[in-house]
Amino acid sequence: DSLDKVDVKATARFIASLQRPDGSFSGDRWGEVDTRFAYCALSALTILDAMELIDIDGITQWLIRCLNYDGAFGPVPRAESHAAYTFCAVGALALVGALEVVDLDRLGWWLCERQTVSGGFNGRPEKAPDVCYSWWILSALASIDRVHWIDGG
Repeated sequence: DSLDKVDVKATARFIASLQRPDGSFSGDRWGEVDTRFAYCALSALTILDAMELIDIDGITQWLIRCLNYDGAFGPVPRAESHAAYTFCAVGALALVGALEVVDLDRLGWWLCERQTVSGGFNGRPEKAPDVCYSWWILSALASIDRVHWIDGG
């Protein structure tokens, strides 16, 4: 409730200026891109009520290019699926109203497969569990209404 303390138009224009011709968003003027920056840009622009400043179709298509055969997302196109980047892609697609482009059951399965025998979650297959992945995975599952698929026991 403090947007009156922010130059909303200038902030929104700056964020929109970080969108690249391929639809992705860079995190800074040096140009690194991945799904984290897309999620952050879309979250901020949603709060600032300025989504009209960007190419929604462009970012949606770029995010789809980050989708892998296993149903989850890598940080950039053709990169290995990872739980944190998957959360960012799912959140970004939810913000632009495009979750229907994803096979939610396949995505949910991949996310649930991250639960290890200890009950924790890993970010990628065959990796050790880490508590941070509980956030990424449970949040993504909540976004697609599949939290009930995990073993909560």
